[in-house]
Amino acid sequence: MSDLFTLMKPELVLTGIIFLLLFIKIGRGLKNEYLLLLIQFLLLLNFVSGFFFNTAGSLFDGMYLTDNLAVLQKNILNLAVYLISLLFAGWFKRSEHMPEFFMLMLSALLGMFFLISSGNLLMFFLALELATIPVAAMANFDLDKKISSEAAMKMILSSAFSSGILLFGISLMYGATGTISFAQLSLQLNGSPLQVLALVFLFSAFAFKLSIVPFHLWTADVYEGAPMAATAFLSVVSKGAVAFIFMATLYKVFQPMHQLWYNMVMVLSIATMIVGNLFALRQQNIKRFLAFSSIAQVGFILVGISSNSIDGMVSVVDFILIYVFSNLAAFGVASAISAQTNRENIDDYKGLYKTNPFLSWVLALALFSLAGIPPTAGFFGKLFLLTAGASKGSYLFIIIAALNMIISLYYYLRVIRSVFMDKNDQPLEKIEITTSAKFALMICGTGIILIGLLSWVYDYIRSMV
Repeated sequence: MSDLFTLMKPELVLTGIIFLLLFIKIGRGLKNEYLLLLIQFLLLLNFVSGFFFNTAGSLFDGMYLTDNLAVLQKNILNLAVYLISLLFAGWFKRSEHMPEFFMLMLSALLGMFFLISSGNLLMFFLALELATIPVAAMANFDLDKKISSEAAMKMILSSAFSSGILLFGISLMYGATGTISFAQLSLQLNGSPLQVLALVFLFSAFAFKLSIVPFHLWTADVYEGAPMAATAFLSVVSKGAVAFIFMATLYKVFQPMHQLWYNMVMVLSIATMIVGNLFALRQQNIKRFLAFSSIAQVGFILVGISSNSIDGMVSVVDFILIYVFSNLAAFGVASAISAQTNRENIDDYKGLYKTNPFLSWVLALALFSLAGIPPTAGFFGKLFLLTAGASKGSYLFIIIAALNMIISLYYYLRVIRSVFMDKNDQPLEKIEITTSAKFALMICGTGIILIGLLSWVYDYIRSMV
């Protein structure tokens, strides 16, 4: 029992917060303003507790596994959820069903924790469903908007399709190896045709969740229709968790089939970067713009994963930490503008600097980081990814990735030009943001500036691997 409480501490703490919110909801309840302060405090406590009393081990005959790296990955997700609670405080306070939203979000986060710690295919599938279904409900949280219901429908249908593919792949893998344990699977793989087919199906299911081309078609529509808080969670937390388990599964379970999945990762990485960049070029809606931007970023994550090395693992974790700050900063600014003006078109941002210098600079930092411009953290993140990918010797692959970085400069700088340089006779009025949102944007901006410059952050992540 003591092992249960120490090894599953992150999941148990999160479960306790969910039940507390449930009891508050079915009880007399609290005003949104006070309840949000309580939730923010609990999420901060949850994040801080992730650094203490952690041990490595396994439970339930290897179904649940944890180590220092898994704890670090969970804490990165905890940080992202805490920042979301700060960034979208204004929207939460106005929401009639704020406790339900947080219960859904934390339930999805709990599924992602189990996903990261899964030790066999059954645990992996159940955790993935727990991490997916609540997010579809979150996408439909703007109950008075048809586009929100449409987003939820598209997401649940695509998720159901990917879950069916995943289950079929699991069935084939069990039929080919006779086991669903990750530890035993790696010993049974010999590259037989049935195992190759199973790997293709499992890979396709991951591709759906990560929005890897050509399984990305649902992404922009869901991002546009969902509430901004749900979009930010889906873009940052969900993608981060799936990237973590995708990397761990390829490295630890499918290592004997490395050459096969390396070729798949390389081809899909190139396609994902190119398609994400080309479609981002023509977007006018800021949420769709960030959707295709996130697709392109996944392509760069795949470059790091392709290295099949410790450097690749460290670079991916480091990049996702940077991505949390960069993407949440961009979504935070877009949310503040959308909430007050109901405008989400990039052309509406023209002349924003004249009336909102703070928001303009935060947005510029976020987009510079996403573009990989030095000295922001995004530059170092992409540098580490490309360096890790180059260790395989496929220099054409790395050259294509570098060229895609150059392409991405155009559409990121296009937004920055609109904010700082384009003239607008009627610029957006002064945007009022909550104190907590301003604090969160300052945290994101500081992270974007410092993470790449502080070498100990990268060294700390390496020490956890």
